[in-house]
Amino acid sequence: MKKLEDLFDHISARVNVNLKPMGIDVKPYLNNAIPRERHLAYYAFYALTEDHPISFKFKNSNLAGSYFLGKTQVDRSVLYKADVRGDELKRKGDVVEFNGVKTTLYYDEVIRIINSFLCKTLVHNQSKNPEIPEVFRILNTVAMHYSNIHGTTTEGVYLGAFATVDLSVMHNCVVGDYSYVQAGDLSRQTIEPGRVWVKSNEFEFNYVYPEGVVEQYVKLDENGKLSGKFVEYVDEFKEDFVPIYSTVQLEQMHGNDAEGSYVSPYAVIKGDCSIGKNALIAQRSHIENSEIGVGANAQENCYIKNSVYEGNNVTAHGGKVIHTRSGKNVFVGFNSFVHGTADNPIVIGRDSIVMPHTIIDAAEPITIPENSAVWGYVTKQADLETQCVNLEDLSKATNVTLGNATFKGDGKAFVDAFRHRIEHILEENGAFFDGTDETRGHAQKTQDACFNILQPFQGGPEAGMYPSMVIGD
Repeated sequence: MKKLEDLFDHISARVNVNLKPMGIDVKPYLNNAIPRERHLAYYAFYALTEDHPISFKFKNSNLAGSYFLGKTQVDRSVLYKADVRGDELKRKGDVVEFNGVKTTLYYDEVIRIINSFLCKTLVHNQSKNPEIPEVFRILNTVAMHYSNIHGTTTEGVYLGAFATVDLSVMHNCVVGDYSYVQAGDLSRQTIEPGRVWVKSNEFEFNYVYPEGVVEQYVKLDENGKLSGKFVEYVDEFKEDFVPIYSTVQLEQMHGNDAEGSYVSPYAVIKGDCSIGKNALIAQRSHIENSEIGVGANAQENCYIKNSVYEGNNVTAHGGKVIHTRSGKNVFVGFNSFVHGTADNPIVIGRDSIVMPHTIIDAAEPITIPENSAVWGYVTKQADLETQCVNLEDLSKATNVTLGNATFKGDGKAFVDAFRHRIEHILEENGAFFDGTDETRGHAQKTQDACFNILQPFQGGPEAGMYPSMVIGD
């Protein structure tokens, strides 16, 4: 597996050129993050549909369980279960606007990944890069376990475990474990572990977890070993995915007849479940003994167990929802952990927002009122006094301090931006499909997807690698 080892050395050297001055050496993480012998057993797959432009170009990359969908170009990268969806790629002739200035695309947008190591990482695109809107770049980037790159172009960036970068442009940044960043254009910044940071020209939200909390749930040591309650929970369900990822002759392992809905053949549906009309269950999501209502979705790497979604619910990538009843239009943000139990259930009122990277680990029954935003570390009802706010009240506010959270700026703009984004997600995922082409979304466009399998070389110095390929035009 000499070529694979050379690839790891090459990526770590390229990333360290940018990040060593910031005090981080990625080589120990890369050396230990993925057991090399498993790479001979992994295979890559990509989805083809008539609704997505086909063009995959990649060289000698260990792709593992990838699922490309739109135009993608890859160069000497280890992706390892990355999704690289590209279902919102812009097309030649589209007019885009940045900071009030409009520009027309010269050619179809592509996702361009170069020399990157992406570990169980989604690369979804809704590009915000004004420099080259035709290219969604991820250059010399290391993203650790269960981190999310979502609508963010990166250059020389390190993401810790369960970290998320969202709708931003990032150059030479270090993002700590379980941090969430949506803050525009960032350069040479270090984001401490457990920080939730949302910033625009109109508002800024900041929250930092109390000392010692994040380490209980996610901790990545200097040798790349991951521990904590999050990974312990996810590891409980590893075996459920084995049959799906152990065969190249994929068969649908569950049925779903709801009109307009889609359940990925790479998702797990277990126990007594119901999937409503226009719902979307994405690949690598795990649903057990739960009711997924009309128009609701479970995005990649979501875990939903013993829960009810009443309809038009959004669970963003990596969200975990257990023993919870969610009213209509509830949003659960990236990598949030909404953990109730049979004795201590959680109820989330309709139209509420669970902020990205929120931990609700119930030690008693917890009810979140309707039309609320909740964030931070919640274990009992009383915690909501400093970690929950009515959205109508927030929309009238300009400066708010509650516990470890601060909000500055236009509250109405903040609430409206969240509402608009949730509506956009539901629309893009097909929650409002009424049989017309205009309302078709991801749930409808991927119903007829076919999956094509790629397997790596099994011996010699190329073992674990793939031949160079061009698929499509």
